[in-house]
Amino acid sequence: MSLILTFLGKGGTERTKIAIATAKLLANQGKRVLLAGLTEPVLPILLEQPITPDPQEIAPNLQVVQLKSSVLLERSWEEVKKLEAQYLRTPIFKDVYGQELVVLPGMDSALALNAIREYDASGKYDAIIYDGTGDSFTLRMLGMPESLSWYVRRFQQLFVNSDLGKTIAESPLIQPLISSFFNVNWTADNFALPTNQVNNFLDKGKAALADPHRVAAFLVTTPDPLQVATARYLWGSAQQIGLTVGGVMVVSPTDQVNLSEEFRPLTVSVVPDSPTGEWQPLIDALPNFVEQALQAPKPIEIDTHNRQVRLFLPGFDKKQVKLTQYGPEVTVEAGDQRRNLFLPPSLTGRQVTGAKFQNNYLIISF
Repeated sequence: MSLILTFLGKGGTERTKIAIATAKLLANQGKRVLLAGLTEPVLPILLEQPITPDPQEIAPNLQVVQLKSSVLLERSWEEVKKLEAQYLRTPIFKDVYGQELVVLPGMDSALALNAIREYDASGKYDAIIYDGTGDSFTLRMLGMPESLSWYVRRFQQLFVNSDLGKTIAESPLIQPLISSFFNVNWTADNFALPTNQVNNFLDKGKAALADPHRVAAFLVTTPDPLQVATARYLWGSAQQIGLTVGGVMVVSPTDQVNLSEEFRPLTVSVVPDSPTGEWQPLIDALPNFVEQALQAPKPIEIDTHNRQVRLFLPGFDKKQVKLTQYGPEVTVEAGDQRRNLFLPPSLTGRQVTGAKFQNNYLIISF
């Protein structure tokens, strides 16, 4: 398994320079590193060489790859057709080719996330540096396992409880009809099987995101107040998807910068805005990423003894946070992010008895 690092903040050039320097630093330490970028031109310009959709070695221990959505879709389409063939006697996608498809809005994020997952699972890399958009789109991408798992759980239960689900499960007349079209005896239990497999897959993604040994983000800003405000907003939004933010890097020509109050309790490192091609000063200023990620506040802490959940939500005040409960589901909205809380059995289904916002924490009592 790899350590996956990404960087959040306004302005692409500073973030991408730090991503490159981080990849070089880890490669120099003997780690096998993959630097993954999008199809934007900044990364190849800074590297001073083209990037391909397949990993290519640009230095000892360091490979770089371009996450090109059209290529990723074409490669994933064959897997979709194999999956379809498991359930349909007459697959409808068998004559459709990946080259004919158009990437739908939002699918590029899913494809990029899946590509990172596959590179991680390959065992070829000790670290993957993802140079994404560095904004809310990156957070939505990383938060997909959480949001999709809610929809899968919700719609699975809706189907099982629906008249259609009950009819399929109970009717001896519909079963043969269903089986004539599908390769399985599609009872409610059989319907649950693939969705349970998907849930297990998504649970692994959520567990990785919640583990700072596995995935962490670092904020990048300049001393400019607008960029600082953007970084603080992204900090709070990252907590909403359960992503650990390990620290802050302030890009400045001078080290006479103090933003510790704005980002307390994170460690703030000042790094130079080095000219293109001069990487060593930037590399020397980089922090210990793993150490800082492990020391950072956890996005969520659950105290079953006192029946409390503590959510770390820096960058927001109580007017920007909304808490709702519908049945067993507890949802927290902050900024542009929603989080459906996954509670332990001892708290599942309990009514919320109180909530308060204190020292950047939303404390929910049950």
